[in-house]
Amino acid sequence: MPIDFWTYSFLCGSAFLAGIMNAVAGGGTLLTFPALTGVLSAAMANGTSTVALLPGSCAGALGYRKELWECRRFVLRMCAPSLAGGFLGAWLVGENQDAFATLVPWLILTAALLFVAQAPLSKWVKSRAARDGVQPEHHEPGRLTQALVIGFQFLVATYGGYFGAGIGILMLSALGFMGVGDIHRMNAVKTCLAALINAASVVVFVRDGLVDWNFVLVMAAAATAGGYIGARVARRLPASYVRYAVIAIGFGLSAFYFVKKYV
Repeated sequence: MPIDFWTYSFLCGSAFLAGIMNAVAGGGTLLTFPALTGVLSAAMANGTSTVALLPGSCAGALGYRKELWECRRFVLRMCAPSLAGGFLGAWLVGENQDAFATLVPWLILTAALLFVAQAPLSKWVKSRAARDGVQPEHHEPGRLTQALVIGFQFLVATYGGYFGAGIGILMLSALGFMGVGDIHRMNAVKTCLAALINAASVVVFVRDGLVDWNFVLVMAAAATAGGYIGARVARRLPASYVRYAVIAIGFGLSAFYFVKKYV
């Protein structure tokens, strides 16, 4: 069906706001995915949203290059489960698109609940990092701990490849247990691994034809611009304000999709 100027404007606006949200508190998928479902199937909207937000995610990882170098051994250890899980999650979307469409309300509800947990979890992570003051170069966790965290990262990456919203919160919980370092190093690792997960899922979505290129480029440009502005806004605006907005949007969208699916 023909897409008019206002539809493009609405999609670019959602991507721009998603870029701001991702830079400040995360949760941009909760804007771009529902916006795209107005013109695409659920699976196509998911793939297109992931591709459109990928450049901003990669840019965020580059911005943390100093902290990533300090954690390079740990990051390299987490690359394989992140990529494998991202591939698997995206593959599952393409294998059963009807199942994905059915799970959409539950996925959005899960993302909203994860953002509710973000504040207390972030407080715990920061207090643990401040208390331990662990330097990644001088800390080598036991093999069992490493195996458990690698397995958990694979599960997080699988969820991330399948839908994606809230994966940063899940990763922060594991990083807090690992004693990776201060909150800046943990954010760096989280951002880098999220970019890897998204990159892996993009390969599968493109291969399976689950990306509408009519929307990707303009939305990616809008999301990147929003991410740049969001990084500047983040220095002045408490992230809690944006997080509350993400939670409200998440629960509202979840209710909408539940009613649409089951009523």
